[in-house]
Amino acid sequence: MSKALDELKQYLETVNHYIRATNLLYWDMKTKAPALGLEGHTNTLTYFSTEAFRMQTSDELSSLLERLAAPEELKELDDMWTFVVKRMKRDYDRNKRIPKDLYERFVRAQAEAGFAWEEAKNASDFSVFAPHLKNMITMTKEITGYTDPDKEVYDALLNQYEEGMDSATIDGIFEDLKKELIPLVSQILSAKQPDDGKFKGVFDMDAQRKVEKLLLSYIGFSFEKGTTGETEHPFTMEFSSKDVRVTNHFHEDMPISAMFSAIHEGGHAIFEQNINSDYDGTAAGNCTYMGIHESQSRFYENILGRNKNFWIPIYDKVGELLPQFKDITLEEFYREINHVRNSLIRTEADELTYCFHIILRYEIEKAIFRDDIDVNELPALWNRKMQEYLQITPSNDAQGILQDMHWSDGSFGYFPSYLLGNVYDGMYLDKIEEELGSVDDLLKEGRIGEITKWLNEKIHRYGSTRTPREVLSAVCGKEVSAEPLIRYFKEKYTALYGIQ
Repeated sequence: MSKALDELKQYLETVNHYIRATNLLYWDMKTKAPALGLEGHTNTLTYFSTEAFRMQTSDELSSLLERLAAPEELKELDDMWTFVVKRMKRDYDRNKRIPKDLYERFVRAQAEAGFAWEEAKNASDFSVFAPHLKNMITMTKEITGYTDPDKEVYDALLNQYEEGMDSATIDGIFEDLKKELIPLVSQILSAKQPDDGKFKGVFDMDAQRKVEKLLLSYIGFSFEKGTTGETEHPFTMEFSSKDVRVTNHFHEDMPISAMFSAIHEGGHAIFEQNINSDYDGTAAGNCTYMGIHESQSRFYENILGRNKNFWIPIYDKVGELLPQFKDITLEEFYREINHVRNSLIRTEADELTYCFHIILRYEIEKAIFRDDIDVNELPALWNRKMQEYLQITPSNDAQGILQDMHWSDGSFGYFPSYLLGNVYDGMYLDKIEEELGSVDDLLKEGRIGEITKWLNEKIHRYGSTRTPREVLSAVCGKEVSAEPLIRYFKEKYTALYGIQ
């Protein structure tokens, strides 16, 4: 091992102490901290995050990376450390351009916007959040001007969440989906609809928590390397491959919501738990390509979780934990979890109309960053888009523009990754059936572990070392295409609803 590499490893160990402290504070703020303790947490989080940023943009780190990037040093590194040095140098050069005081203000603004969003959502009052959202948009533009001075702002943001992706590519994919799915949904909504009466009622929350644990264990989440919490908006947080945490939100009148949040976040967590542990604490670790990441959460949630065969081995156990489900047949449950209907809330949407929820958010983000739409006009634009794509209009802000937390922390450009993940899933499904056989049969026979192992070996273990294009090339041998997903939707829902 070269002296410079040894020094870099020691340096990273210190940086990771700050990052871990920051993550722990964020986890506590979102899950357990009392309201009056949030200000202190925010101050401490800002301190540790700023210190980590200082170390990630220091002259000392620059010197280490310059030494290791020299041809004679680089050729001595193994593949992982070659990737890490190149990635860190790229990120260093980008981040170094951000003024320290701007970064510190941004971290504090993220936390304050998060609190304001939660307050605004609970009060269904956009005016509480509006000034914070305006500030996040302004600061995001300013930071992106430093990190990506040669790129159009929104394309730079898209690329940050899914490397190699731009709006021209996304426009083409989303137009293909709209062309095929708008008439398909129209046909479905005109067909006979399932009766959802049995799903109305009060479902014990402690029992729902037990179902969450059953589902997480079943799909392959390791409780030796993970834990769960509760928060307003479900999320997954990774500390290392040996410590990955998921949250959920339970509703006493919507047990299916928590079931599918558990499966979704479990998909994210399984990815993180199965990244090569040698990558922990380096740029090769947790996957930063959000379309690839969302492809895993949504593969478990939709391709597997909304398949009737997924439930055959465990449905009786669900009934033991939630007694009302003993009176609901598996067929009735299957029809309900695939009940296509225009609905207000993205996270509660069926997998088909979910596509429109993402498309409208993508179009609003383009209006924010390309058309400079006034923040106060966003609720009305949101409502018009909901009417355009889903033929419904929110009656209040909590059901509309305030339902997602993403913009409160400046995650502009993230939303398209959800639908890109769906598109990738159609491609993975084709390949799994080619290599492992019928997914229906695998699930029916309780062999979901074979699917998880396939995903571990083909995708998860590589962490961030493969770009999205490289993942699709290595796994599917193809460029990104919406055709497999559209075919999956058509085959599934024409059969389910008995339409031609």
